[in-house]
Amino acid sequence: MRVVVTIQHPAHVHFYRNVIDILEADGHEVFVFARENDLAVPLLEEYGIPHEVLAGPQNSLFGLAKVQLTYEARLLRRARRIDPDVMTAIGGVAVSHVAPLVGAKSVVFIDNEGVTSHRITTPFAHAVCTPRRFDDEYGEKHVRYDGYHELAYLHPDRFVPNPDRLRAHGVDPDERYFLLRFRKWDALHDVGELGLSAAGKRRLVSLLDDHGEVYITSTDELPPDLEPYRLPVPPHLVHDLLYHADCYAGDSATMATEAAVLGTPAVRVQSFAARETDMSNFVELQEEYDLLRSTPDEDEAIETVRELIADPTTLETWARRRERLVAEKIDVASFVADLLCAQAGLPVQGRPQRTPAVQ
Repeated sequence: MRVVVTIQHPAHVHFYRNVIDILEADGHEVFVFARENDLAVPLLEEYGIPHEVLAGPQNSLFGLAKVQLTYEARLLRRARRIDPDVMTAIGGVAVSHVAPLVGAKSVVFIDNEGVTSHRITTPFAHAVCTPRRFDDEYGEKHVRYDGYHELAYLHPDRFVPNPDRLRAHGVDPDERYFLLRFRKWDALHDVGELGLSAAGKRRLVSLLDDHGEVYITSTDELPPDLEPYRLPVPPHLVHDLLYHADCYAGDSATMATEAAVLGTPAVRVQSFAARETDMSNFVELQEEYDLLRSTPDEDEAIETVRELIADPTTLETWARRRERLVAEKIDVASFVADLLCAQAGLPVQGRPQRTPAVQ
């Protein structure tokens, strides 16, 4: 089987890297194509995943459209040479358009409801895969699974935190510290949305600085006074850092979910959280598992952080809640590998998707 994987975001690298390992171990060929990103391409290089960059970053909505057209045209040329059986991506705009033109099946993964780009993706995709509680419906092509994207790389069968990796970069995992994530709001679905203000970021840092070390990872430019707090470890170790953190807070959707599935107390600040139509992942993590706090109000978010770090039982409580989540969710990487094989008409390996302890 020949599989084309496309990467547009650092989280996509994490989502697919175990899937790629599984497929290659089974003798399949995997071809990875990427768009330039501040972290995605370096992560591909760090994990030793051969890839080709087909387009650069965008710096405006007009630039986004231009980059997307360039990306799709180049992907089409490469796919014609490869003659893939399956093409897959998160979001999957390019994959859903190109796959039918080269006789391949397209398998698209999404976890964010109500996004405009889905209207130009899902009608063309052969399979649309979402977490089980996803609100939107895509008919016979819709495949639901008991998990989140983040469990393709943070399920305990796939990720074992290593404190020594942190110590090698000057971080003591046994000491109290906090991780903050600030992001740029420049994607197509971000128009009119917002996260933490500059003042809110400073207040959050000021609060946490009195209780331990503060580390910031940010795709948005940091002001000079916050620059000393920038992440002390390379990007590929951020999940080790997140696992051992006493609390996570920020305006990144992906890292909020990562923190929750790792059992790290998490506070998410985004205007999306104001709506009744907030993403089902966040609703489930908050209402069903109580592993996440989401709010559009940064004052409320900062007060929630204050309460969490003041409670001596918080870490133990979150660890118990995470145990329940892991028992009820699957190893998403195994699921994805089997699904791609099935779409290509190949026998499915039937790999275990739950750990033996929770079957």
